[in-house]
Amino acid sequence: MGFPRFAWSVVAALTAGISAAVLVLAVGLAQGDATRPSAESLGPGGMGALASAASADYVGSAACASCHAGEAKAWRASQHAKAMAIVGPETVLGDFGDVTVEHRGAKARFYRDGPRYMVETEGRDGKTAAFEVTHTFGVAPLQQYLVTFPDGRLQALPFAFDTRPKDKGGQRWFHLYPDQPMPSSDPLHWTRSQQNWNFMCAECHSTDVRKGYDAATDTYHTTFSEISVGCESCHGAGAGHAAWAAKGADPKVAGKGFGTVAAPRPKPDWTPDPSTGSPARGVARQPGDEVETCARCHARRGTLSEDWHPGRPLTDTHMPSLLSEGLFEDDGQMRDEVFNDHLFKQSLMYAKGVVCSDCHDPHSAKLKADGAQVCAQCHLPERFATPAHTGHPPGKSGEKTPDCISCHMPARTYMVVDPRHDHSFRIPRPDLSVAFGTPNACTDCHADKSASWAAAAVERWHGPNRKGHQTWTEAVHRARAGEPAARDMLLKLAAEPTVPGIAKATILSELRRFPSLATETAATKALADPDPMVRIAALRSLAGAPLETRWRRASDLLADPVAAVRMEAAILVADQPLAGRPEGEKTRLEAAFAAYEAAQRLNADRPEGRANLANFLLRRGQPAAAEAELRAGLALEPEATPLAVNLADLYRAQGREAEAEQVLRQAIAVAPQAAAPRYALGLALIRQRRYADAIEQLAAAAKLAPEDARYAYVLAVALQSTGQAAEARQVVAEALKRNPYDPQLLTLALQDAMQARDAARAGPLAQKLSEMNPDDPEIARLAARLRRP
Repeated sequence: MGFPRFAWSVVAALTAGISAAVLVLAVGLAQGDATRPSAESLGPGGMGALASAASADYVGSAACASCHAGEAKAWRASQHAKAMAIVGPETVLGDFGDVTVEHRGAKARFYRDGPRYMVETEGRDGKTAAFEVTHTFGVAPLQQYLVTFPDGRLQALPFAFDTRPKDKGGQRWFHLYPDQPMPSSDPLHWTRSQQNWNFMCAECHSTDVRKGYDAATDTYHTTFSEISVGCESCHGAGAGHAAWAAKGADPKVAGKGFGTVAAPRPKPDWTPDPSTGSPARGVARQPGDEVETCARCHARRGTLSEDWHPGRPLTDTHMPSLLSEGLFEDDGQMRDEVFNDHLFKQSLMYAKGVVCSDCHDPHSAKLKADGAQVCAQCHLPERFATPAHTGHPPGKSGEKTPDCISCHMPARTYMVVDPRHDHSFRIPRPDLSVAFGTPNACTDCHADKSASWAAAAVERWHGPNRKGHQTWTEAVHRARAGEPAARDMLLKLAAEPTVPGIAKATILSELRRFPSLATETAATKALADPDPMVRIAALRSLAGAPLETRWRRASDLLADPVAAVRMEAAILVADQPLAGRPEGEKTRLEAAFAAYEAAQRLNADRPEGRANLANFLLRRGQPAAAEAELRAGLALEPEATPLAVNLADLYRAQGREAEAEQVLRQAIAVAPQAAAPRYALGLALIRQRRYADAIEQLAAAAKLAPEDARYAYVLAVALQSTGQAAEARQVVAEALKRNPYDPQLLTLALQDAMQARDAARAGPLAQKLSEMNPDDPEIARLAARLRRP
């Protein structure tokens, strides 16, 4: 599973012999009583057909096999079919022969207790206890194990089993976070929310999952129709199709009995052009196509609704991430575990209309040809598998030589042993590594060489001009460094129709760092972009604008055809009163508000879901309800300090300063290394005129998070206000080394220079501020005046 730390801001049987069963992940599984299904009752390997009582239209994969024997055989051998199983001799690959493993103070003993598979390890209370392992999770190159708790939670153990052969380094237990100690207080501890199957994993490892979280009791009643990723995970509920087949398979019936199907693609012509070695033409792509089906699980995203079905765009039921810093490199390559969808959607292949099944068999999930031979379906080997293209002579027998995959799909290893190939199909750019520090495929292999060496080699082979579909690296890199020169680069990219939608949405997000009339114009234009992610990013660009402006520009998107866009518009205008609006507008508002609230309540088992809902309720004028949500979120995860900060701010707005201080001090006690509650406490103490204590807390926040310019700015202002000008000047100087383009820090430094009548120091500061604020004539005039000799 390999999750990151918190990221703030989840048929009745129509054929004979198939029974309608219900698998409920509740108390029975944890206690191992008679209500727990046995592996035998589920078919070979625990993979048989089940049907949820809430989803009688799901018939199970076994119902498909009689007509689709070849596809069923391929699926049974796939990792999809083994994505999850009930423990048993046929499914457990790990060594439970009384084996003890240790990791940075953590210890686990894996053993058998009769038919039960057990682990003895540290629980949530920090005490060692025995837990029954109830499910396997995955199969290769590692297998994880789940424990079911009486409240319906399934939690993933931190020790996984390396299922590779021993001569490949496998057949051993290992910890999924080898470089991190993992005490029971850590949100990544196996008993905590970041390792919870019901939210983090279930949707993509089982079929027709209904999370069934009860917020009132903080318990789960999760159900699924099939324990693994079955046929209906991709094709949708199959009862209608089974009935269609039983009635004679009338070809005139739309969708062959399925309620919906993935949008069809026009027949492509992938014949290579001899002059280029690649196909000359592409094919149109329809919303809700096959790629969107795969994206539901192969994308970094949050869940808005459980009502997915084929043919819907991902953004109708999920909120994908952008190519965000920390998740992706500046050029869009994968950094964190982001899966494949965001990468593929950056590629020229995606732009040309390629879909997943052009390269992968959809049932076995294997490549349609071995290794780089899969590329030869569309690209001429005689043009590309040559030293003239690769720069490498053919290797000797048994020697590894570069091929399409190693150069255009570099791998990065996740979960310690699981290499994943980047699916953006980019041209290797060691020159970008030299300039901006992004990875490149060349030095992945030539680890003993520098990026400069690789860049020079590529230039010798292909000349000085680099080509490529992904063209935003410099703009994004400079934007994240705060450089004003990035603004024009980003604006140009935002207007370029060939920039992939996911990249354009990210570019719009980066543009928010550079407010200007041109930025505002670009965001307004993007509200009509055909890509829903671009529209979502454009809506986010309006945050902070006056309500009249937000309403004028966003209200039409309350009726957008895509749910995620409607919800983004809803939160943007959440403070819009319903009273006095025309009936049509009121109806749209109410529908969008209800959908947004439902999405957050679906994720009420998460602190961030509670925080989002609290913010929405507060903006809707319901402070008591917002307070309840924040308190509930902190009960779920006391270390979720942003919720404590929000709760304290709510108390501040209500004049409840003592309660605000109490909440913040509790947050500091629980998470002493978190900067945000110390910063908020410093502000609270300033309001109470306790200046010395306030400066102590503000200084602690600035030290804990030196990358956050705001903390340094407020500390410097506080020092200035208490007569400590020299100390304030030092804070600003140090912070500007880390944040040289922060406008607030620059303003403080400029004010200090002007007061000291130091024109030599003031001139460059004013020039930087003018570049950061191109629409401010006053700062432009000051900069010009200071430039004069």
